[in-house]
Amino acid sequence: MSFQQGLSGLNATSQHLQIIGNNIANANTYGSKVARAEFSDVYATALNGSGTQSIGIGTTLSQVAQQFSQGNISTTENPMDLAINGAGFFQVTDGNSPPVFTRNGQFKVDREGFIVNNGGMRLMGYRADDQGTVQPGQAVPLRLPTAGVRPSPTSEIAVEMNLDARQAATLPAAGPKIDFADAETYNNATSLTLYDAKGQEVALTYYFQKSATDTWNVYATANGVTIAGTAAAPEPVTTIEFPADGSVPTAPAGPVSFDVPASTNLQGAETLAITGVMLDVGGATQFGSPFGVTDLRQDGFSAGLLTSITIEADGVINARYSNGRSRPAGQVEIANFRNPQGLQPVGDNAWARTLASGDPVAGVPGEGALGSLQAGALEESNIDLTSELVSMITAQRTYQANAQTIKTQDQVLQTLLNLR
Repeated sequence: MSFQQGLSGLNATSQHLQIIGNNIANANTYGSKVARAEFSDVYATALNGSGTQSIGIGTTLSQVAQQFSQGNISTTENPMDLAINGAGFFQVTDGNSPPVFTRNGQFKVDREGFIVNNGGMRLMGYRADDQGTVQPGQAVPLRLPTAGVRPSPTSEIAVEMNLDARQAATLPAAGPKIDFADAETYNNATSLTLYDAKGQEVALTYYFQKSATDTWNVYATANGVTIAGTAAAPEPVTTIEFPADGSVPTAPAGPVSFDVPASTNLQGAETLAITGVMLDVGGATQFGSPFGVTDLRQDGFSAGLLTSITIEADGVINARYSNGRSRPAGQVEIANFRNPQGLQPVGDNAWARTLASGDPVAGVPGEGALGSLQAGALEESNIDLTSELVSMITAQRTYQANAQTIKTQDQVLQTLLNLR
């Protein structure tokens, strides 16, 4: 008599219970994937064939197949938490061994500025240069910038506004063309903050003076210092001329250049001169409605320190600074496989590539068949706890049934031995 069938059933069911136990243990592990036991029957083969009445000699565990279906995505309050919605794996490395792959997006920043997981493995992606341009190519461990943003002096100013065509001309008949202390010598004014090469603020004030029908003079002061002309005899920075319908100005033909002189700000500090500033008033109109500035912008900024990090759906890591600027600090790269079930589990919610899985196909999130990223969220395990508990009951009954076949075989064998 053979006990092989029952013994193989006990071994296979015991392994099945281990797989179920591991699934249940990882039901709350972020990025974990459910494993499934796949069995196959076993037959003995003779030289002349097994014939049509061969009896199997049991079962064996053919494969422990992990199922890489999408898990639920839950939001968190940590902006460094990442979830992949779709196909793909994060690539992490210890700096020495080949990268491993994970769906667990619980990342943090270590003391050296690298983005790491709980095991100290560094997240891989593309770096960005000092101007914030992402450099695609070979993925490297991502490291957040520690240095602040250097200041940039103002070089361009653009004004979009409406000058009230109903207003009367305010150009004095005699004396200086304008008196900044006398509101009767101009019609409207507005202010803008510029920045010098040190990032110091320069308060620029524009004065709009209607000199004739459809003609407006534009004067400016920087920290109270006249930009064009002298303090006693200010001159306009430019003159705007409108067509009869008050639409797009006919003059100036394009941006005009002027220099901002050195001055003293409200704190008593000396600001530097800003040369070659281009003023664009092409967005001005002159309609019969109240004066109003709808857009007033300049391209300079002060120095800034890193304040926060945000990660976009395409993996771009945006660094935000105290001066209101933001720029890319890198981009996360993810990878996918033709046969994810061929990956080898290595622990810590990670898998390693094998010959069966094939080589990784890497790219940025959202590119091709790769999933997109969701920051401030984590992918939960795809393990169905109810299904695992039902499977456990089934495996327990199967184990008992296999044990009963061994017991029955033993009783039959004992009967044979007792024959006289």
